Amino acid sequence: MAVHLSFLLILTGLTGIHSITTVSRVSVKAGGSISIPCLYDSRYVNHVKYLCKGSTWSHCTFAVRTDQSNSKKFSIADDKTQRTFTVTVNDLRDEGYYWCAVEINEGRDIREYFHLSVTRGTPSLTVDHQEITGFKGHHITINCYYSNRGEMKWCRLGRSCVTTSSGSIDGTRVTINASGPNVFTVTMSGLKTESSGWYQCVKGDLQMPVHVTVQSTTKATPTVQGEQHSVSVNRTGTIIRLSLLIFVVMVTLFIWFMFKRHKQNKAESSATTMVEEEVTEMHIRKTSDEVEVKDEDVLAQQQQNL
Repeated sequence: MAVHLSFLLILTGLTGIHSITTVSRVSVKAGGSISIPCLYDSRYVNHVKYLCKGSTWSHCTFAVRTDQSNSKKFSIADDKTQRTFTVTVNDLRDEGYYWCAVEINEGRDIREYFHLSVTRGTPSLTVDHQEITGFKGHHITINCYYSNRGEMKWCRLGRSCVTTSSGSIDGTRVTINASGPNVFTVTMSGLKTESSGWYQCVKGDLQMPVHVTVQSTTKATPTVQGEQHSVSVNRTGTIIRLSLLIFVVMVTLFIWFMFKRHKQNKAESSATTMVEEEVTEMHIRKTSDEVEVKDEDVLAQQQQNL
């Protein structure tokens, strides 16, 4: 018995069993992308992490490393606080085996494999979003859609699982509800900051990783900010409408004033013309009278001379 236990311990050290924890099988739609978390031991925080692809470790080729640049196809990010590096594969076309690995300078690299199953239709197990944000003290809901058979679970990567309708993970209450055909809903209540991390929808032999981020800000704050923003927008809209109304009124008054002034000028012009015409007529009459008087005087003088 002691010999057998020693053999297992040696095997664990050689193969890296339990040194890296990740998913085992994930279903992905062709052309889509997937993020896979790889949890590692605290001893390897400062080590290089990488992803390689191959059906066996001996035929595995590098895809991306933390000490090299990411590519359009593969990317990697190491969260040393959570002791988790996340690999993302984009534009998936071919299914196959991948390996999460940690480089050991003097020794064999530790690794753990997972299988990506690519389907042309809807994946056998999927979620709405792989990233979800919640608020401390509140709850979040995750819908897990499936088409395969098997036991449904909600697990935290590298820790415990809830397999019944209710339970808890690290002090956070979890309920699982088969809310409809081919979907079960997971609700995490009483969220804590420590609840942040990677979880998994599990159905049968498939898993779908989901990253949960818990913010210390409560829901009330974003709501109030949203209301303030709404009030600000409404106030701005009111000011704009009021400004437009004032502008229209001013333009209308200006047009009315100009029209009234034009009408007044026209009336004054008409009156002036009439006065001028009357003066001219009076002048003509006066001139005519003077001419007639003068003619009469001339005629009288001529008669006297005769």
